[in-house]
Amino acid sequence: MTTEINGNGVAEETVAEEPTTSTDPKMGSGKGSAASKTINEAIKQVESFTENLGKALGSALQDRANVVMVRVNDDSLSYLDMLVEADVTKSRSESAAFLINEGIKANQVLFNRIREITDQIASLKAQLRESVKGEE
Repeated sequence: MTTEINGNGVAEETVAEEPTTSTDPKMGSGKGSAASKTINEAIKQVESFTENLGKALGSALQDRANVVMVRVNDDSLSYLDMLVEADVTKSRSESAAFLINEGIKANQVLFNRIREITDQIASLKAQLRESVKGEE
């Protein structure tokens, strides 16, 4: 409450209103609305991440008919176990398959270049074999 002098020189007491904040996202203003908007955006990001992770995991675990024995260091093992503990994968084997698949996708440019060079090497070896056979 404040006291102010009006235009007639008379003192008047006024009550200052506190600004209101709405928690209703439809209202569009206030702290509650901003927090609600931030939470909704975070939820959408988590849903998107979960959907993408599910797709990546599905493609990584498809047609796993080949067995590979591999030794890993303690750090790598902790990452494999982290995926299992978070229920992202069911086993260390699934975790390894998932991470290998993601590593290949992340380095596709490198693997394409390696494929080009190994194809050239195979072609040169075939030429060399034909050359040796011709001389016999």
